[in-house]
Amino acid sequence: MADWNPALYTRFEDERTRPAAELLARVPLDAPRLAYDVGCGPGNSTALIAARYPDAEVIGLDTSPAMLESARGRLPGLSFAQADAATWTPERAPDLIYANAVLQWLPDHASLLPRLFGLLAPGGVLAVQMPDNLAEPTHRLMREVAASGPWAVAIGDPAVAGRLGRMLEPAAYYDLLAPRAAAVDVWRTAYHHRMADAAAIVEWVSATGLRPFVDPLGPEEKAAFLDAYRTAIDAGYPRRSDGRRLLAFPRVFIVAKAP
Repeated sequence: MADWNPALYTRFEDERTRPAAELLARVPLDAPRLAYDVGCGPGNSTALIAARYPDAEVIGLDTSPAMLESARGRLPGLSFAQADAATWTPERAPDLIYANAVLQWLPDHASLLPRLFGLLAPGGVLAVQMPDNLAEPTHRLMREVAASGPWAVAIGDPAVAGRLGRMLEPAAYYDLLAPRAAAVDVWRTAYHHRMADAAAIVEWVSATGLRPFVDPLGPEEKAAFLDAYRTAIDAGYPRRSDGRRLLAFPRVFIVAKAP
């Protein structure tokens, strides 16, 4: 895929940061010495970690040069590095590995989550939040529109573009980590974000889940695809009593503490 767009991503920063803050609030650590924000994006979640743990060494990691540049501009006093969570190994065992809205992009969670957990220092915490919205109209309609138009060949298999099959059920994450952990907390929350209209919903997902669908398309195909998708979203998210739309956004949270 093309590199991420920090400006587009941060247009809904308040809504994106809320689950990051709620994940961090459940981390059972008083004074970690070393914390990694894996998939730090533009640094909004890294700022939360640094504010809660001002004495910790906080390092942000991301695969995106553009996101890292944005994060360094926001937090010039912190360290950021390019790394892929699928293969990353820290030089020192961290007390906190915090991964907000990133691991859903990676395959093989049955191996990935235990691997990350195994990197922790004794008593350390793995804290994970992942969007669990592939069955929501936003993502179901992505796949339907992708399969139904002249852009279908360029996009390829909508299930692959849509990352179907990567997420596990919440109980499966518990079963993966519980035998290894001193404690595991798993929960699922559905946020309902107030959006101005269908175009705002399309703008939201354009920064994240829609990217694998539109990145292979040329300008004209992309515009046509987005028009068709916007029409589908307009029907899929009816106006509420105040004329707004409600974007339901389920997320899975995992907090696992090492022995």
